Amino acid sequence: MHRKKLVRNHIITAMYIEKIQSPADLKGLSLTELKTVADETRAAVLNRVSKHGGHVGPNLGFVEATVALHYVFDAPKDKFVFDVSHQCYPHKVLTGRASGFLGEVSEMNAISGYSSPAESPEYDNFEVGHTSTSISLATGLQKARDIKGTHENIIAIIGDGSLSGGEAFEGLDEASELGTGIIIVVNDNEMSIAENHGGIYKNLRVLRESNGTCQHNWFKAWGFEYKYLEEGNDVEKLIEVFRSVKDTDKPTVVHIHTEKGHGFAPAVANKEAWHYGSPFNPADGSRPEMPAIETYEQLYSEWMLREMKLDPTLIAVTAGTPAAAGFSPDKRKEAGAQHIDMGIAEEQAVAMISGMAKGGLRPVWTVYSTFIQRTYDQIAQDLCINSNPAVINVMWGGTGTMNDITHICMFDIPMLCSIPNLIYMAPTTCEEYFAMLRWAIRQEAKPIAIRVPSNGVVHTTEDVDEEYSYTPKYKVAHEGSQVAIIAAGSFYQKGENVAHLLAEKGIDATLINPRYLHAVDAEALESLKAHHQLVVTLEDGCKDGGFGERIASYYGTSDMKVLVCGVKKDLYDRFDHQQLLADNRLLANQIADDILNIIKK
Repeated sequence: MHRKKLVRNHIITAMYIEKIQSPADLKGLSLTELKTVADETRAAVLNRVSKHGGHVGPNLGFVEATVALHYVFDAPKDKFVFDVSHQCYPHKVLTGRASGFLGEVSEMNAISGYSSPAESPEYDNFEVGHTSTSISLATGLQKARDIKGTHENIIAIIGDGSLSGGEAFEGLDEASELGTGIIIVVNDNEMSIAENHGGIYKNLRVLRESNGTCQHNWFKAWGFEYKYLEEGNDVEKLIEVFRSVKDTDKPTVVHIHTEKGHGFAPAVANKEAWHYGSPFNPADGSRPEMPAIETYEQLYSEWMLREMKLDPTLIAVTAGTPAAAGFSPDKRKEAGAQHIDMGIAEEQAVAMISGMAKGGLRPVWTVYSTFIQRTYDQIAQDLCINSNPAVINVMWGGTGTMNDITHICMFDIPMLCSIPNLIYMAPTTCEEYFAMLRWAIRQEAKPIAIRVPSNGVVHTTEDVDEEYSYTPKYKVAHEGSQVAIIAAGSFYQKGENVAHLLAEKGIDATLINPRYLHAVDAEALESLKAHHQLVVTLEDGCKDGGFGERIASYYGTSDMKVLVCGVKKDLYDRFDHQQLLADNRLLANQIADDILNIIKK
């Protein structure tokens, strides 16, 4: 029996895609049948994202191109390398994984939202979730082919604003230098998550407007053969252009103009909102009503807009993810020149905020934890060596946010705390966060990073400090004895819970809010030696090289025992949050039990 899918109030019968186990199954189909395959693939993508959530607009816009690519080229012999993987869903449908799109949510959970060799080693060449990487990865395959003397096509796919990332420029540079056959498909949907930013997109616009004939052509200037296709959602014309470059022996760019969200009206009408989405009604795009809750993104953007009116030097900075800072299109418009989006260019963001701070501005860059990994050198060299007082908001750091192997948010503490001259702060409540933010913006001596709590907005009625120092000073919330719990940032409330559990067992534990992650408060740690036998550290992230290990190292030659609680370093993929905590003995009752076992010995 054929499965039937509801899309835009139409029932679509899957006649082909359930039978397609590999791209070879497309080869004997007529053009009419291929168009039906595209319709079924779009319906399958919509079925998945409407039930499971995922990247909506990018995938819908690349359906026809994927059908044409797999019809013309010969995967797995020919190699496809996807950038970001935002547009790989149709590829998965056509490479034997349609059940992850046609079935129920349990079947969908088995299929990653990103290209994954662990899932399909034959058709997915790389784990890819961070952007601007496809061309560089493809040049490696290009060089391997050339050395081995084989003749497969190497096809890199890049879009969704990824060309503005520095690695994409490096990849283009090397592909041109190698001078052999590589095909770079530029999927130009005129968007990143939000609007595109950067000079290269001005040239793409002119190329679109001239139907690819504009004399000023970035790609030709870099030494690429160039083909343009305006009808990037037309299977027939896509087949024609891909056939024209198949088996090329030259670096070649195929620039196709696609429509983000193509075939689903709500995603076309509001491209930014439909880049990624939670489950929705595929008939009209409506989503279940959720209770309104406070978020740090909302609170931060509203606070910044108020402060910007008082201080024209205050600048909100994002890098392709304005939602991380709560800067919706209307808020970006309100901020005007006091909001700047780099596009996908995190390295540029760090260097630019350093320059802005040097020039007398007060920049605050907001970035997701997983993407700050891209900026180690710039933070160390461009920012910290120069001691420029820029501020970085690190969002979603911890175990309870993104959970795909390509988007793990657990390594920001080990990374940032290894960089000298950077102050890394960890507020525990909303009030403490904004107090730290005010201080960080006002001070003029050092770069400051703040790990914004990722466990929801927690308020306090207790007084919080308004002034902070460059030398860590821990705050004792409760003074007890025997056991001291030092609970950082998002895990502070977990520390409170552990203290309550210990109190039920007759142990009056000291509870400390460290506030600083980058170095230890030696005076506070030394004072604990008098009345404590065990120090427990809690951090929401990777414990290897993290906050707690610094404290353990401090006590290394003393009699003090230290229990470091965090997540073991590993590449976790699509993990269940509670299970991850349990596996790493990070549930409050587990921590309390481990403490009791240690002090009873």
